[in-house]
Amino acid sequence: MMRPSELFRLVGIIRILQRFGIDEFAAGTRAQRSLRIARWCLGSGPMRNTGRPRGERVREALQELGPIFVKFGQTLSTRRDLLPSDVADELARLQDDVPPFASAAARAELEKIYRRPLEEIFAEFDGEPLAAASIAQCHGARLPDGQEVVVKVLRPGVRNQIRRDLDLMYALARLVVRLWPEARRLRPVEVVAKYEKIIIDELDLMREAAAASQLRRNFQDSDLLYVPQVYWDFCRPGALVTERIHGVPIGDVARLRQHDVDMGRLANRGVEIFFTQVFRHNFFHADMHPGNIFVDVSDPENPGYIAVDFGIVGSLDPRDQQYLAENFLAFFQRDYHRIARLHINSGWVPGDTRQDEVESAFRTVCEPIFNRPLSEISFGQFLVRLFTVARRFGMEVQPQLILLEKTLLNIEGLGRELYPQLDLWETAQPILEDWMNERVSGRAIMNRLREQLPTVGESLQEFPQVVHGLIQKASEGQLEIRVSTPGIDELRRENLAISRRRNRAVAGTGILLTAAVLLGLDAGPSWLAWTTGAAAIWLLASSLR
Repeated sequence: MMRPSELFRLVGIIRILQRFGIDEFAAGTRAQRSLRIARWCLGSGPMRNTGRPRGERVREALQELGPIFVKFGQTLSTRRDLLPSDVADELARLQDDVPPFASAAARAELEKIYRRPLEEIFAEFDGEPLAAASIAQCHGARLPDGQEVVVKVLRPGVRNQIRRDLDLMYALARLVVRLWPEARRLRPVEVVAKYEKIIIDELDLMREAAAASQLRRNFQDSDLLYVPQVYWDFCRPGALVTERIHGVPIGDVARLRQHDVDMGRLANRGVEIFFTQVFRHNFFHADMHPGNIFVDVSDPENPGYIAVDFGIVGSLDPRDQQYLAENFLAFFQRDYHRIARLHINSGWVPGDTRQDEVESAFRTVCEPIFNRPLSEISFGQFLVRLFTVARRFGMEVQPQLILLEKTLLNIEGLGRELYPQLDLWETAQPILEDWMNERVSGRAIMNRLREQLPTVGESLQEFPQVVHGLIQKASEGQLEIRVSTPGIDELRRENLAISRRRNRAVAGTGILLTAAVLLGLDAGPSWLAWTTGAAAIWLLASSLR
């Protein structure tokens, strides 16, 4: 059940939507009747005005609803294939044209954070904001040493506002699950929980500073992406100070063309940055909308990206990372048999599902998108069809991949604006293939082995003690064996696998020592020692799988 405060907020949301005439977008849908009843019960209010352009009304309604809704509009603005152009143009203004809060309030917040007058912190502070977003806004400043910086400060009261809307989202998610059983497949409560973590983390500007520092280090030796320097001495949970950058906003296509920027090169580099972050670094900027990306036009033939606003970053579990890479490559190669097998083996599709049916379904969805320029592909429609397949086979939406999906959609939106002829797949495929090849290279295997050897060594040292303890307990009649019938077969398989890995580890260690002795004593031909060593490494590596 909704708490009174949540119900009050829901009524407030409905009234705002009605005041701006947003309920008219539901015309011809099942929701139209419900909204008409709500309008009759709540009233439309004296300020109702549907005479202005619809895009403008949508933007202003989202701004009045608050930070969470503004972020929703920011994401939608990159999906021009899903929205009328007039609405998309207005929502694009949410990227960098959110109304700022008063300069006096910003100064007051900063002085409360630093516990000193701003004049003692900065040599100069510009009260006119450089940019305003749904959660914070940025001001230009100068450090005592003369360095130009950007100071980011949270909006006053934003924490309480976000907490209120999150509570409402939880209540609505639980209500949806209760009233619509099919929605359980979409895991709405888990989705809200994931979003809660994202937006709460975004409120901690020290986390953002750490993320910026990590991204800067990842691209330190690359000209693909430039990340501003963080000035840690001036950073606090409510304030972030970074190097001030100068570039052309990536959404200003006309200005980019004036500088003769190679748009095809720029679009391809955006795709390369995304896949490099996700698969090479496993740490990606998850809020790459046009308001957060600038272009270095000093070399128009080789334009570089400049990123700001690192409040939302993401990473993947190594298993998800590997799974995604294999799926992407299978899509690229049109290997639908492999796609079906990956989905079933991952557990995302029930194990008793017929593989040939899954294969056929994915073939039907994917075939139309290949070998076509991005301008002719609607990834929105593509995702809709994928969800249809998911519903058919009972596949659950994975909340941990929401950030990745959002980021990919942002990249697609940017690519569509910059260079409609971009072939997303053609650009990404060689990056993924190189990454997969590196994963199975000898150097990578040796690195993973080197990382795991201390753990294996510790386990081997403890093994005799464990065996001795078991024997002693058995001799004293204290050894108890408890058998739980549920999942017994799976437990047996796991124990068998553990036993096999342990045996391989012991054997590999013994053989490796033998090889070392042969080399050290120069006994026998060298090829024998090296062959023995290779066999030992193989056994140890297989024990780690």
